[in-house]
Amino acid sequence: MSQVQTLHSLLEPTVEGLGYELVGVELVGSKGNRTLRVFIDTPAGVRVEDCEAVSHQVSGLLDIEDPVPGAYHLEVSSPGLDRPIFKASDYERFRGEQVRLRLVELYEGRRRVTGTLQGLEGEAVVVLDTEGTERRIPLELIDRARLELEP
Repeated sequence: MSQVQTLHSLLEPTVEGLGYELVGVELVGSKGNRTLRVFIDTPAGVRVEDCEAVSHQVSGLLDIEDPVPGAYHLEVSSPGLDRPIFKASDYERFRGEQVRLRLVELYEGRRRVTGTLQGLEGEAVVVLDTEGTERRIPLELIDRARLELEP
């Protein structure tokens, strides 16, 4: 299990216990300059007060469990309009939306794919790219995925 998966598993019960969905977790930066980003959501949206409440609870849990060695900065926020996609189920949830994928390696001659999300078929994300080609991208090749704001 990766460190991000471990953090997600550790934080999810606390975040959900407060009445929020844990959208995802990112750990970015290098040693000494790391940021732990925790994305939360609710059907009514997320306010600053919500982020403060979750930050307070998550910070206490992280201090006790100490899952991230060294110093880091904690950020709690809504996923925003260009929402990151973390879960396989989100590829179905956001079917029909514009999406931007960054791949871990070249696949079919591409490292980036942008287009309309068609959903999930087995272990592949289906995207109708901007050129009108339907592409099936294996989940394990997706490094980062975000909803894209339409122009």
